[in-house]
Amino acid sequence: MSIENLRAQIDRIDAQMVGLLNRRVRAAQAIGKLKNATGGPVYAPQREAQIHRRLASLNKGPLPADSLRAIYTEIISACRASERKLHVAFLGPEGTFSHQAARSQFGASFDGVPAASISQVFSEVEAGRADYGVVPIENSSEGGVGATKDAFVDSDLKVCCEFFLRVHHALMAQPGVRRFTSIYSKAEVFGQCRAFLAARYPDVELRNTSSTAEAARLAARQKTAAAIASREAAPLHGLKILHSAIEDNPVNVTRFLVLSRSLVPPSGNDKTSLLCFIRDEVGALFHILTPLKNAKINMTKIESWPSRRKPWDYCFFIDFLGHCEDPAVAKTLSILSRYCKEVKLLGSYPAGAPLEPRSHPGGK
Repeated sequence: MSIENLRAQIDRIDAQMVGLLNRRVRAAQAIGKLKNATGGPVYAPQREAQIHRRLASLNKGPLPADSLRAIYTEIISACRASERKLHVAFLGPEGTFSHQAARSQFGASFDGVPAASISQVFSEVEAGRADYGVVPIENSSEGGVGATKDAFVDSDLKVCCEFFLRVHHALMAQPGVRRFTSIYSKAEVFGQCRAFLAARYPDVELRNTSSTAEAARLAARQKTAAAIASREAAPLHGLKILHSAIEDNPVNVTRFLVLSRSLVPPSGNDKTSLLCFIRDEVGALFHILTPLKNAKINMTKIESWPSRRKPWDYCFFIDFLGHCEDPAVAKTLSILSRYCKEVKLLGSYPAGAPLEPRSHPGGK
């Protein structure tokens, strides 16, 4: 078959796809009208998770699974926006990894609400100025994000979704600048690039900033400074990338959570997050773990954290598989409440799929 014939075939397929996409939008708009009548939310993470899982099971290739998911994220985003555009808060300004994460989860069709800090992301959602918020909770190299955990201790917001984002850091500076006396970035980013910085720039001062985008903004104003940020931040601030993929760990992944003001229904493959304030007594932690074991609930994470209520008082962040509406989970939560001063349900939400390792570009 000739190239002309194959291109004509593609044109016919594209025409069919445009028609089908518009049919999908009209169906989404009809659902939106029914939601408005019943007060249902525009964003339904449990339903979107079911769609992605179903599409993955249908995909026989050659289209890669990641590509299919990215395509449908944008399709769902456009359909959702035909009902109403969401306002999504993230650690700003634009160009941060949190902004990149928000786009990877919500697609391009949302109105961003950049926040100056993680605590402000929580505040924007709590006050209703944002429908949802996106915050990092842990990194595969550096562990938990303290600001997010501190915010959860005091907030009543719920987790409605989790997802994972590959994080690649780039060193950038003004065009023509090769020597500099300081590098701006977040403390967590410096930790993820520790070996690279020690080998290449051992004598350069490292200066902490509130976000990687703020680091890029500062470097754009100073010829004696560089920044570590995402590649997307460089063109936004007129910077040139000097080194790419400078993170030490080739599998550098950050787990993000989506904040909501309400819980979401089960999706069929869910995870639950708790915050347990234990009593100061012998066997307190044992009393938490035993009910989970007896119910055969798979705990995926447990981490202690200062409660900030009094000195040396700790709470535990716990993740396990299952939804709070599952009978076994509901019974276990009831048992846990007897042994803890407080059990705070942070949310039950669709479990995100951990990302597969990829080859590391190597800090070139």
